[in-house]
Amino acid sequence: MTAVAVLRLPLAVDLSGFVKLLQRMQVPHRVSEEAGEQVLWVPANISEDVRSLYERFPAGDPDQQLDIPMAQTSQRPGFVEQLRHSQATACVLLLSLIVSMVTLLGENLEMMRWLTFLDFRVVGEYIHFTPLADSLAAGQWWRLVTPMLIHFGILHLAMNGMWYWELGRRIESRQGSINLIGLTLLFSLVSNYTQYLFSGPSLFGGLSGVLYGLLGHCWIFQVLSPNPAYRLPRGVLVMMLVWLLLCLSGLVSMIGFGQIANAAHVSGLLIGCFTGLLGGLYNRRKLTSK
Repeated sequence: MTAVAVLRLPLAVDLSGFVKLLQRMQVPHRVSEEAGEQVLWVPANISEDVRSLYERFPAGDPDQQLDIPMAQTSQRPGFVEQLRHSQATACVLLLSLIVSMVTLLGENLEMMRWLTFLDFRVVGEYIHFTPLADSLAAGQWWRLVTPMLIHFGILHLAMNGMWYWELGRRIESRQGSINLIGLTLLFSLVSNYTQYLFSGPSLFGGLSGVLYGLLGHCWIFQVLSPNPAYRLPRGVLVMMLVWLLLCLSGLVSMIGFGQIANAAHVSGLLIGCFTGLLGGLYNRRKLTSK
């Protein structure tokens, strides 16, 4: 693989901390001295990523190791350090936890109705839904995204929370907190609305539509513009796609997992692949233009 000079710095600049960071991240590199400068060489396909990393952590930073999930070392950052670099991810998870507590994991309908896609009222044993147009006309635009915070059962919350932490912090570390929040809201909007179109007035919620969006985004972005932060552990992509197919087959519902929001999952994956396509093409164009 062709190596390129990604940094040319005066000899007085201390590169030792950054070199140690590259070693911990298992990034191939070498440093040479040429014409009174120290030159950092890395494989061409990751040169832009290394340059961006140096701009963020010129002195090295042990916490940045979380960007490389495949790197297993004894110096792995603690949970507090990971939180410091994943504040937006943690914020979404905290909101989901608070909503789950307030709604008693879907048991408190009176509280849950303020966050569902459609407002509703319970009359006897029946639920009467308010048309979406009426809620939007009343200024309740938050309903388009807030169903992602609702969870039905501790297993539902735990599984979605685990995967959002795994995928969300990858995007946050690579593209920043604002982009993660923007993608989360976009995926929630698309998956919620699609689920509403396919299922009609019903109660649904959870982060799973968003999760498939994050998965699709990382997947396609990584194909077009490889980056260590988006390199998913082996089997994760296959497992989530197989789970999607099992849900679509109806087998998951038959064995007691309840109704699955398949439309939200599929639409989330598709919009995530689309944003990953746009982001990956844009990033690759930046690399080739330098």
